[in-house]
Amino acid sequence: MIPDRLDPTKLWHRDDVSDSTSWEVPLDEAVNAELRAHARRLERRTLASLTPADVVDAVGPELTKLGARIRSTLRDDHGFVLLRGFDTRGPADEIERAYAVLGLALGGRSGGLAPQNVRGERLTHVRDTGADPNALETRLYTTRAAQDFHTDGADVIGLLCLRCARTGGESLLASSVAIVDAIRRTRADLYPVLFASFPWHYQEPGQPPRVFLRPICTVVGSSARGAKLHTFFIPWYLRRSQEIPEAPRLSPEQVEVIALVESLANDPRFHVTMRFEPGDVQWLANASILHKREAYEDDPDPARKRHLLRLWVSAPDLDASDPTLRDGVPEVVR
Repeated sequence: MIPDRLDPTKLWHRDDVSDSTSWEVPLDEAVNAELRAHARRLERRTLASLTPADVVDAVGPELTKLGARIRSTLRDDHGFVLLRGFDTRGPADEIERAYAVLGLALGGRSGGLAPQNVRGERLTHVRDTGADPNALETRLYTTRAAQDFHTDGADVIGLLCLRCARTGGESLLASSVAIVDAIRRTRADLYPVLFASFPWHYQEPGQPPRVFLRPICTVVGSSARGAKLHTFFIPWYLRRSQEIPEAPRLSPEQVEVIALVESLANDPRFHVTMRFEPGDVQWLANASILHKREAYEDDPDPARKRHLLRLWVSAPDLDASDPTLRDGVPEVVR
């Protein structure tokens, strides 16, 4: 189905979100204290074993109120939030569990923490490992290289900043709905291409490459105002598919529309920029937000290098979700 109208709920441009008070939310001491209390309560549990039942029915009124505010913004507004003041002091495992508790609170009763790689990791460390950004099996979050606008693989994406880069590393966000709508209005010839199957490449270290087929845009619902879209876009996965001989070839129109999505997202009219500080937590509605990370330079001191923690959260009731991506990366049984 190729819709002639798009639901504009999450359609925004930079000027619409230029006032950061519309998306910055301070965390108070009461919420931090409750998150740490839950982290200590669950200290014998692995992150992979945690379920919504461990959290949703146990949270207090302040955390419940915060979760409802974030969920409302992700579902019914511009689709992103930046929390300020998450407590990053103390033992690393306690910080990670407190962060996971917050993620589970956002996912709702039917949600959960989704695996982000074939090893089944529910929490990944976003930092430079020295991996070659040009290698097919490298996931770019393990390097200092820029990551152009893309989506991830679950309903809600979270990034907690423990340490920021010496220079660079800014986060840029764009509304995928605004970009798709611009293509619909100005490039009617390319608009249907977004809804056709593309070849994608995926590979992790120690694993053979995998090629799969799916569109960039799918219709996952509708309202009186138009179709609700899910956008899945990782341009280097699309282009790298062409290095696999058995993968279908990208058509000229597909090559052009990939470049057009990138060009529009990088147009300053379409994106907002934020620089993380320690204790910041960014939450994104993956279906409607493209995100980008600028290249960065680290401090020579290993203890001061940029370090973020990433969560993928399944949240089926947040609307406009794609069930085929909700559960993250399938684990490989060894």
